[in-house]
Amino acid sequence: MRLLTRSLDSPSRILRQYDAEMRAEPPPEPGVSRVWSGGVLRTTGQYHCIGYSTLAGCDVDREIATQAAFFRMLGATVEWKVYGHDRPADLEDRLARAGFVAEPTEHLMVLDLQAGGFDDLPPDGIDLRQVRSAAALDDYVLAVGTAFDRDESRTVEAYGTRLADPTLALLVAYDGQCPIAAGRLEMPPGRCFASLWGGGTVPGHRGRGIYRAMVAARAWEALWRGYRYLTVDARDTSRPILEQLGFVELTTVTGWVLEA
Repeated sequence: MRLLTRSLDSPSRILRQYDAEMRAEPPPEPGVSRVWSGGVLRTTGQYHCIGYSTLAGCDVDREIATQAAFFRMLGATVEWKVYGHDRPADLEDRLARAGFVAEPTEHLMVLDLQAGGFDDLPPDGIDLRQVRSAAALDDYVLAVGTAFDRDESRTVEAYGTRLADPTLALLVAYDGQCPIAAGRLEMPPGRCFASLWGGGTVPGHRGRGIYRAMVAARAWEALWRGYRYLTVDARDTSRPILEQLGFVELTTVTGWVLEA
């Protein structure tokens, strides 16, 4: 992926826009509902999450205790996503005292899609295809599950009814007829931000540029659909590659989990 020379908008301005568009008023998602509870935006349904809060002037410990009690009564595990610029500054310490446990920290990174063209092609013999059938969705599940060594069976339920949804693109890389990498692109309507999720390559095929090609293909799709920015919550392993592709870090993201 080669980027034309063009300066990125101020990361701080992009982060403010991201907070407003994607966190304070997140786009609707199938199977979940959102409601403000005190200073917390609470997501329940297919998954349970607190992705945004405005706790200035609140009794923060009481607010955390209220949310913990709600999800315990629901019998549900919840993730409270804390971004590096969230306030109060000691929010993570307060969550830890309330019984939440930190997941590995990731990096919210952004690419300005108007900054250039993306020309990374898959290596010879590797074919990239969008998922448009139940059989192809099974290939997606197999590739992601093998890449991350985890059970991805719930993916069929989550995306099986969305294969014709224009806000979703699932991509699979094949070596012959063998699925060897996969990734997801979410394109919420009425927003400037599209996002990458779940990109992974199975062992034995890494280091060949397949991940870069998968990012480039999804970047083209998002640009063609009219999005300005592409975001990803990057692990430490993928962060250097994404930086080479022109992504810039906006802030860190740490999931704090309270088990049911």
